[in-house]
Amino acid sequence: MNNNNNGYPSSAVAWSTVAILMVAYVLSFIDRQILNLLVGPIRRDLEISDTQMSLLMGLSFALFYTLCGIPLGRMADSRSRRGLITVGVLIWSAMTAACGLARQYWHFLLFRVGVGVGEAALSPAAYSLIADSFPANRRATAISVYSMGIYLGSGLAFLLGGLVIKFASAQGDVHLPVLGEVRPWQLIFLILGAAGVLFTLLMLAVKEPTRRGVGAGVVVPMSEVGAYLRANRKTVLCHNFGFACISFASYGSGAWVPTFFVRTYGWDAGHVGVVYGSIVAVFGCLGIVCGGRLADYWAKRGRTDANMRVGLLAACLAIPLSLVYPLLDSGNAAAAMMAPIVFFLSMPFGVAPAAIQEIMPNSMRGQASAIYLFVVTLLGLGIGPTAIALVTDYVFGDDMALRYSLLIVSVVALVAGALLLANGLKPYRASLEHLKSWSVKGETDSGAMQRQPA
Repeated sequence: MNNNNNGYPSSAVAWSTVAILMVAYVLSFIDRQILNLLVGPIRRDLEISDTQMSLLMGLSFALFYTLCGIPLGRMADSRSRRGLITVGVLIWSAMTAACGLARQYWHFLLFRVGVGVGEAALSPAAYSLIADSFPANRRATAISVYSMGIYLGSGLAFLLGGLVIKFASAQGDVHLPVLGEVRPWQLIFLILGAAGVLFTLLMLAVKEPTRRGVGAGVVVPMSEVGAYLRANRKTVLCHNFGFACISFASYGSGAWVPTFFVRTYGWDAGHVGVVYGSIVAVFGCLGIVCGGRLADYWAKRGRTDANMRVGLLAACLAIPLSLVYPLLDSGNAAAAMMAPIVFFLSMPFGVAPAAIQEIMPNSMRGQASAIYLFVVTLLGLGIGPTAIALVTDYVFGDDMALRYSLLIVSVVALVAGALLLANGLKPYRASLEHLKSWSVKGETDSGAMQRQPA
């Protein structure tokens, strides 16, 4: 199918845009997740506690990522999306490299905040670019392919972390010109930062597609955005918090599964990085693309709520597996069961942003995407890992009880997510109809916007 038949960019142009944006997403997730396997050496060199380390891993990044995402999402609705992403990549890459030069804890904390600010520019603008490059019946697959970056990046982060640990044990420190002696963990941050700066040259190949759809090309006031979200509040709440619960389980388990294998089965961190990183990279990518393909398949057969249904199905399928794997006696068996769990938990993360694009006017997509990312990232990455740690420390009071903390937190979050998404199906269908009426009421003959009644 040629996109030109519908006035969209050609398939070659559209998919090259997705590929380049996916590489950016891969780099962002490597930078975001690499800390999960470098806890030991960073704690040792900076002389910090578990609590201080957890702030580097989650909250310092997530808080500023989410807060900056909303104004940057608004910019994505009216400014050059390619330019916004390019500046964002430069900022987060420079901050990542700076993490490799940190000598004190507060330096590292400040640079992690910078990484979060830079990465906040990427996804709202990327979702908007992709939505304007593909017709609705191909959009979920396209956004899912872009979102493969989550799992390719996370998997590579674990693999790189594992290799760094093995390298450190074999080689020790590395001597670099100008910088002198650097630790292996510092070297990887420097390399990642340099790779991100070089990547920005690829952004020159991305072409801005024509903005299309309801409200395209019109800058709406914040009050108009607020009014539209209030009019669709049940859909937005069920969608954002339903997918956030799945993210809570996914980020929470992702942060602690490596430690789970170390504590429960006696695996060394390097081995965990290679095994778990491979599972995340392979089955995460398969799951997220299959989720998008399934949503587009259902949409072609008349299910207008297909994106929401994929999220509901994924949560329901992951629940029984999450009840079983932490209790297995064999590490190999638990690792084997991680494959379908990662597959199911990855399915929703392409269809969730695609669902936002379907129910929002073009002039509000970036802002609505930023709000979605605010909720999902703050709850998932900001709180998910900490919730598991709190249950381990304060409910069980035993490091070896991590398996039970993983089970309890993951299952509770997935059940909550399934209930929210199930309750959101009908409101989501209503929001699709509301968008059609808004396109008539929301624009005058001169193109000026009128307020949509809540």
